[in-house]
Amino acid sequence: MDKKIYDFAAVGVGPFNLGLACLTTGIADLDGIFLDKRPEFNWHPGMLMQDTTLQVPFLADHVTLADPTNPFSFLNYLKQQGRIYAFYIREQFKMLRNEYNQYCRWVITQLPEIHFNTAVKKIEYDERKQVYRLQCTIPGNEQLFIHARKLVLGTGTQPYIPAHCREFMNNALHSAHYLQHKHRLQSLSSITIVGSGQSAAEIYYDLLQDIDTYGYSLHWITRSPRFYPLEYSKLTLEMTSPEYVDYFYHLPAYKRDALLQQQKHLYKGINNELIAAIFDTIYTKKLVADIDVSLRTNANLQEVSYEDNHFRLTFYQEEQEKYYRHQTAGLVLATGYTSHVPDFLEPVLHKIQLDDQGRFAVNRNYTIDVAGSIFVQNAELHTHGFVTPDLGMGCYRNACIIREMLGREVYPIEQRIAFQQFGVSAGEEIVSTPHLI
Repeated sequence: MDKKIYDFAAVGVGPFNLGLACLTTGIADLDGIFLDKRPEFNWHPGMLMQDTTLQVPFLADHVTLADPTNPFSFLNYLKQQGRIYAFYIREQFKMLRNEYNQYCRWVITQLPEIHFNTAVKKIEYDERKQVYRLQCTIPGNEQLFIHARKLVLGTGTQPYIPAHCREFMNNALHSAHYLQHKHRLQSLSSITIVGSGQSAAEIYYDLLQDIDTYGYSLHWITRSPRFYPLEYSKLTLEMTSPEYVDYFYHLPAYKRDALLQQQKHLYKGINNELIAAIFDTIYTKKLVADIDVSLRTNANLQEVSYEDNHFRLTFYQEEQEKYYRHQTAGLVLATGYTSHVPDFLEPVLHKIQLDDQGRFAVNRNYTIDVAGSIFVQNAELHTHGFVTPDLGMGCYRNACIIREMLGREVYPIEQRIAFQQFGVSAGEEIVSTPHLI
């Protein structure tokens, strides 16, 4: 690896870069290497509850929406496992999250260009050779140097911890680590989940199952005005499209940021089925047991303290404009994830475009540098819109990245898939005032 020059090096092996590995494997004139510091692939292990599913159909696998005949499809995985008829009979369009994780691991066993236990420590650029030099560490603290003409950054996001909670994380936990701490939580007298969205709902539902066995009280508190369902109507789904990405990308930055705040229920909402299951479980359990549960909205967490093995949380009820205190023994922060600029990029930051908030200024073709040699995966929410983390758009983005690297289209890239139009069309007359008479 030390002397070879790869066409690209991909840092981070999550679903999106894994999809890129699948789609580039059979391309003779595109040689890539994939690096990840973890010992193995495990997709959100803290949230791999038995019955949880993806929020997108199984067609949003690593390859199908770019290349339906690709051997790395989810359906081929099922066939190889002898489960394709069982999946067919099950009649569920969404695959289980555990099943998706197993599918990803199956793919990885067939891709020798993927290397785990390889931590990228520094990336420099050799101007003379016009290649990136990746300094890596492998087990035994051994140094390894990899050279590549282009980079694809897929380092993912990190759990977001509100500033006033960070000093208490020895006792609290983020939803990302829920399963590892589930048994400890269930030994406590009370558990509170703070946050909204699918992860919070899944944890609340999971803890509801045994509430009458363990006897804890269970509370879910969110600053959202209600428990938003994930909007999944067909015309809304059309927004997960190349043309909506184009529309969103060309809006002013302040408009994009404002839109993202309004569109959270489009990508952070809760499955309708899960909302119904939570309600039904509370209803049925209350018939036979005096369980202590609550769900509260419009509550903004203001202060946190911890003493005598209990958290004291101060909330502000935003509609009533009142402060109140809530006490709990266990605290789960379902506060989402945030992106960051990796430290290993520091030597090449002068090549990278950042916006006025320190975020990657991502070009429409998913590059973040003027030369078009550094691509990002799932780091363009603020430039390309809420479809960024959607697994269903992974094939589209990877097909675009491959086209940019090679200068030709390997996988046909859809330009328009929606029946609706999102902006003013080119053929329509632009007027300066609505007073036309």
